Amino acid sequence: MSFDSSIAAGRSTTGIPNGRLAMWTLLASEIVIFGGLVASYLLYRFHNAYWAVEASHTNVVTGATNAFILLTSSLLIVLAQNAAEAGDGKKAAKLMLATVGGGFLFLAVKSYEYIHEIQHGFTIGANPFWSFYYTATAIHSSHVVAGMIAIYIVSLGAAKGKNLQRVELCGIYWHFVDLVWILLFPLLYIVK
Repeated sequence: MSFDSSIAAGRSTTGIPNGRLAMWTLLASEIVIFGGLVASYLLYRFHNAYWAVEASHTNVVTGATNAFILLTSSLLIVLAQNAAEAGDGKKAAKLMLATVGGGFLFLAVKSYEYIHEIQHGFTIGANPFWSFYYTATAIHSSHVVAGMIAIYIVSLGAAKGKNLQRVELCGIYWHFVDLVWILLFPLLYIVK
C-alpha cells in the first residue's frame, strides 16, 4: 500500500489533507492551553523575586536529560516518517516503537525527579512556583502519554503497511510535545 493510497489521505476541501488539517487544528487548541499557562507563569515570575530561589531547586541535569530524550525520540519519529513515505511500514513501526520507548524513558526520569522533589518538601502546595512547575510538567507529561498511545496504535497499522500517512500526523504531534518541553525547560530549570 502506498503512502497516499487511503481515501482519507486524498480528501481535502482546503488543499490540505484533512488529517493534517485536523492535527494542526488540534495543536492550535493545545497552543492556547500551554500559551495561557506560560503567560501566567511569566506574569507571576516577573512580580515575585522569590521564584528565582525556588527555581534554583530544580534539577537542571534531569531537565536536560529529558530534553535530550525527547529530541532523540523526535529524530526517531522523523526516521519513521521517512520509512513510511518509502512504503516500508515495518521499519516505520519499529522506529515508532522506539519513539514510544523514548516516551517511557522521559516519564521514568520525570517520575524520579518528582519523587526527589517531593521528598525534599517541594510539593505542589509549597508555593506558587511549585504549583506552576507541577501543573506545567504534569500537563506536558499527559501529552507525552497521549502521544505514546497514538504512536503505538498507528504503529500497529504501519507494521501491516496500512494507513502509512498517519505516521506523519503522529510525528507532527510528537514534535509539538518536544517543542513544549524545549520551552518549559529554560523557564523552569535554567532561568534563575
